[in-house]
Amino acid sequence: MSTAPVPVGFASFTGDSGLPMLAIVAALVASVVLAVLWLAGFLAARPANPPTGDGPQPRPPLLWRWGAPLIDPLAAHLGTWLAAHTRFAILDRLRRAGLEAVLGADRYAAGKVLAGAMGIVVVSVAWSPAGVAPFFILCAAGGLGFLLPDTWLSDRIAQRQRAVLRELPFYLDVITLAVESGLNLASALSQAADKGPPGPLRHEFERVLRDLRAGRVRAEALRAMAERVALPAVGSLVSALIVAEQQGSALAPILRAQAEQRRNERFQRAEKLAMEAPVKMLLPLLVFIFPCTFAVLLFPIVGRMLMEGWLK
Repeated sequence: MSTAPVPVGFASFTGDSGLPMLAIVAALVASVVLAVLWLAGFLAARPANPPTGDGPQPRPPLLWRWGAPLIDPLAAHLGTWLAAHTRFAILDRLRRAGLEAVLGADRYAAGKVLAGAMGIVVVSVAWSPAGVAPFFILCAAGGLGFLLPDTWLSDRIAQRQRAVLRELPFYLDVITLAVESGLNLASALSQAADKGPPGPLRHEFERVLRDLRAGRVRAEALRAMAERVALPAVGSLVSALIVAEQQGSALAPILRAQAEQRRNERFQRAEKLAMEAPVKMLLPLLVFIFPCTFAVLLFPIVGRMLMEGWLK
């Protein structure tokens, strides 16, 4: 039984197996379609009049800004699939990262799905000259892309907590001076937020002041700040302030003691990092510095031995 001949142009285009070039064409077509859809959605999602205000406008991270045309529709569908405990865990991590105002649980989950899809597309296009990528390679690329936002969010939380610990002694000094001058705690927090350097702790104090102006109880506003920051130092400060307010104690000695304790803890962390630095430098020295040093020292010796015929 004879088979229909394959057209010459199609055979020359696809090669011997036909699969590698078809995979390249499919990947290119998919990339062009995604790019057109993203551009159309990006132009349609741009506001005609950008928001204005006195303070800086919060901006979502880069992935969620550039991928908004694809993330927003996907988030609308993922909202019904997220379990309650998963949504709560994502919101808690976003809160500790200071991103709960610009990212919700649905958009964050949609960003993870998009990152996984991007990993699969990138590996498929990179593997296309050699054929179709193996299934386990595609799964690994998708899983890596899916987990990268979690890694980035963990780094963001750690950086924010380090910034809070670094700024806390200064803000405590400012609040202590304001309280000792006769101001109440709310006015002292306002002075610290106005005079302090920009950073996550200043943002937290401004949020506490907004909660107080909205009628929230001071103890609840301070506890909410401690939950958002999720640091023992801030939790200890909030507990001391709440107890002092309930018992009618003077705030200045408590604040000064807290500032001194936080400053001592910062010095201890600096000493610990200084002691760990030589250990961390050991691996780069063994891998990079010592081999280069030995090569520089041994090269003239080996060259001289070759010239004199000692090594044959």
